[in-house]
Amino acid sequence: MKNKIKAIFLSAVLFISPVMLFAQSTTPSAPQGTTEMRNDARPLQVPNIAVQITEPRSGNEVAFSVRLLLLLTILTLAPSILILVTCFLRFSIVLDFIKRALSLQQVPPTAVLNGIAFFMTIFIMWPTFSKMYDNSLKPLSDGQIGIEEAYKKAEEPIRDFMFLQMSDDTSYIKTFMSMAKMEKPKNKSDVPTYILIPAYIIHELTIAFKIGILLYIPFIIIDMVVASILMAMGMMMLPPVQISMPFKLILFVLVDGWGLLTQQLFLSVIH
Repeated sequence: MKNKIKAIFLSAVLFISPVMLFAQSTTPSAPQGTTEMRNDARPLQVPNIAVQITEPRSGNEVAFSVRLLLLLTILTLAPSILILVTCFLRFSIVLDFIKRALSLQQVPPTAVLNGIAFFMTIFIMWPTFSKMYDNSLKPLSDGQIGIEEAYKKAEEPIRDFMFLQMSDDTSYIKTFMSMAKMEKPKNKSDVPTYILIPAYIIHELTIAFKIGILLYIPFIIIDMVVASILMAMGMMMLPPVQISMPFKLILFVLVDGWGLLTQQLFLSVIH
């Protein structure tokens, strides 16, 4: 028995030894490195950053700091201001209404509708923006006028546009003037901008919802007709919206709905 164990052990050693020698011969040797630093190596240079806070020495420095703070605030709120004082609000609401009236959930996406409203707003507001640039931004960049005068020059075209939209209904201006306990305005210059803007926003919301209701009526009639037919046929478990949506889409395409909608939105802004 002991002789058998010795024979097995010797045979295993004779088999494993060549394999180990072959593995050691095929293993690549590791490259030899060095720990010495090169003479031309330079350390990483970190610049010094100094922040100094000092007290204002005169009223001009205080006024400049306040103006800078107001300018940064206006730049932060600029997208919201442009959305609220232009026709973008009306377009975006009406386009969302037509999407819901057609019973569409994902097509077209909300981002696409907002993009359509955005470029339509640029198209309609381009003359107003051109006046703002010619009367305010360009003279300011050329050094011909100051910041306060540039603000007044840029405010005039926007005010004219908002007054033009509310020319047929000035009730909201009167409402905000009465809430502010101010006298009834005799002309446009008597209406402050901080009163004109909220009055214009409420007016645009009202107009947009009126247009949306008018767009909803024909599609609601289609839903009612389809629902009545399904109930008469005893198919009450079938959702009426699933059947009426193709008919609404066909009607909308046949009457060139997108073209008519765009044209009427344009005419509702340009008097």
